[in-house]
This record gives sequence, C-alpha cells and structure tokens, in this order.
Amino acid sequence: MRKFFITLLSVFTVAVALPLQAAPEAEKSLYERLGGVFAIAAVVDHFSDAVVENPIVGKTSKNPALREWHTKNLGRLPGLKFMRTLWVCEVTGGPFKFSATKPGSTHLGLEEAHRDLKISPAEFDEVAAELGRSLDFAKVPAREKGEVLAAFAAHKNEVTAGYKAK
Repeated sequence: MRKFFITLLSVFTVAVALPLQAAPEAEKSLYERLGGVFAIAAVVDHFSDAVVENPIVGKTSKNPALREWHTKNLGRLPGLKFMRTLWVCEVTGGPFKFSATKPGSTHLGLEEAHRDLKISPAEFDEVAAELGRSLDFAKVPAREKGEVLAAFAAHKNEVTAGYKAK
C-alpha cells in the first residue's frame, strides 16, 4: 500500500511540475485576419472609387446601365460603400449583418440588386480584377486576398443573372 501511495505521489508531483500547455488557439476568422471593419471599409472605399473610374465597368463603360449608374447615381455611392462594407464583413465572419435593399434568393444574394445592370460575366471578371487591385493596394496578404476573391466569385451567377448574351 505504501508503494502505491509513493507511486501516486510521484505521478502527482510530475503532473504538477509539468508546464500546462495552452489549448491550441482557434484560427482567426477572415474578418479578423483582414483587420476588421475599418480595414475592410478602407478597401471597399478604394475599390468603389476605382470601379467608377474603370473604363470597362465604370462611367465610360459600353454597358449603358453601368455607365448611367456611374455618372447619374453617384450620390448613392456612400450608401453603396456602406452596404458593400457590411456584406464583406458578414461573408468574412465578422459581427456585422448585411440586409439587402433588394433581397435576393438567399440572405447574401445579390441577383436582384444587380439584375437591371445587365452585368456580363466579362464585366463581373473586371470588377473582380479591380477588387484584386484594391486588395493589393491595401497590401492584403495573398492567402486573405484569395479568400476574399473566392467569396466574391461565389456570387458571380447572381450578379450576372440579368445579363442576356447577344
């Protein structure tokens, strides 16, 4: 019996003497890795202004609906930047919730908001390229840039739903 207690005491002593290892830290959300709402809003601001100036999808676009929006509706741009920021915050795992002004088929669906703009797949790709340039401008690391672009690309069919090939 005495041997049992000595063994038990030895095990207890070793267990107490060992440093406690912290539980592995959960990986941060994309929202956190991007730097939160302020960093996201800065990218959205840069991106939104760049889209207006982009010759393919902005104020000189061959698409009349995009050209009109980027020349006659710029008073709405601050609100659009706000909505885009909320959308990105939510899709990246942040605490903010996006509520569409023109709800799509899903909570984050974008088809109704873009249907009247008749955005072609090529125009969508140019907007994605502009987003990539804005992420580069903000020095977003490659991994996070790829994740943001993938989240954006996941909505391509919704954004281009109003386009009819000629």
